[in-house]
Amino acid sequence: MAEPDRIDRWMSRLQPALIVALLACGFSLWQWWQTHAELTELRHAAAQKLAESNAVALQARVLSQQSDDNTRELGRRLADLEARMAASQSQQQALQALYHNLAESRDDWTLADIEQVILSANQQLQINNNVKAAIIALQDALARLRQLNRPQFAALQAAIEHDVQRLQTVPQIDVMALTAHLDQLIASVDALPLAGEHEIPVATLAHPAAPRPGGMAQRFMLELWQQIKGLVQVRRLDTPDTALLLPEQSYFLRQNLKLRLLAARIALFAHDETSYQTDLRAAQTWLRRYFDTRDDRTQQTLSQLEQLLRTPINPPMPNLQASLDALHDIRTDRER
Repeated sequence: MAEPDRIDRWMSRLQPALIVALLACGFSLWQWWQTHAELTELRHAAAQKLAESNAVALQARVLSQQSDDNTRELGRRLADLEARMAASQSQQQALQALYHNLAESRDDWTLADIEQVILSANQQLQINNNVKAAIIALQDALARLRQLNRPQFAALQAAIEHDVQRLQTVPQIDVMALTAHLDQLIASVDALPLAGEHEIPVATLAHPAAPRPGGMAQRFMLELWQQIKGLVQVRRLDTPDTALLLPEQSYFLRQNLKLRLLAARIALFAHDETSYQTDLRAAQTWLRRYFDTRDDRTQQTLSQLEQLLRTPINPPMPNLQASLDALHDIRTDRER
C-alpha cells in the first residue's frame, strides 16, 4: 500500500513537470517548425534570389560578352579608322608634295617660256629691228606673270615693264610705206628722159623775111642757108659721155638704175642702212649724170630720193638685258 501511494505522490509531483516538459517540448516543436518554415522560406527566397542572381549574372555575362564584342568591334573599327587616317595623311602629304612639285614645275615651265619669249623679242630687235613684235611678245610675258601672281617674280615683272616702256619710245619705221615709195620710183624709171634725148625746138620765123636787095643768086643762097640752119641743132652737154650712149646702152642704164633701187629696197627690209644709203646715192648720181635734170619728172625723182635718204631705217635699238638679268637672278635663287 505504501508503494502505490509513493507512486501517486511521485506522479502528483511529476505531473506539473511533465506538463511543463510537454509544453516545453511542444514549444520546442513549434519553434522548430517555425524555424524550419522560416528556413524553408528563406531557402526558397535564397534559391529565388540565387536564381535571379544567376539570371542577372547570366545576363551580365551576356552583356559583358556583347560589351566585349562591341569593344573588340570598336577597337577593330578604331584601328581601321586609324589606318585610314594614316593612309589619308600619307595621301595628303603625297598630294601636297605633288602639288608643290607641280607648282614648281609650272613655275619652271613658265620661266622657260618667258625666257624664250624674251630671247625671241631681243632677236627681233637686234636682227630685224621689229619693235612692234618685241612689244607684243613682252606684253604676252607680262600677262602670264600677272596671271601667276608670284611675289618672287615681281623683279622680273618690273624689268619687263621697264623694257616695254623703253621700246614704246623708239621711233617707228613705216617699212611698207618706204617700200611702196621705192616701188613707185622703180616703175617711173622708164619714163624719165635721158640727157641726150632732149629736143631743142627749131626757131620759126613769125613773118617771112623782107627781100634783101641783090641778085637772084644771092637771094637763093640766103634761102638755102636758112634751110640748112633748120636741119642742124646745136646742144650744150654737161657730161661728155652722154652722147656716146647707144639705144641698147640706154636700156641697160635704166635697168641698172632699177637694180640700184631694188638693192635699196632689199637693204630696207634688212635694216642695212649703209647699203641703203649707198644704193640711193648711186641712183642720185646716175640721175644727175645721165638723165635730163631740167625735166620735172627727173627733179621730182631726185627730190623723192633725197627724202628717202633723210629717213633713218636703222635707229638705235635698246636691248632687253635688264629682263634677261632679272630672269637669271630668279633662276639662280631657285637653284639655291
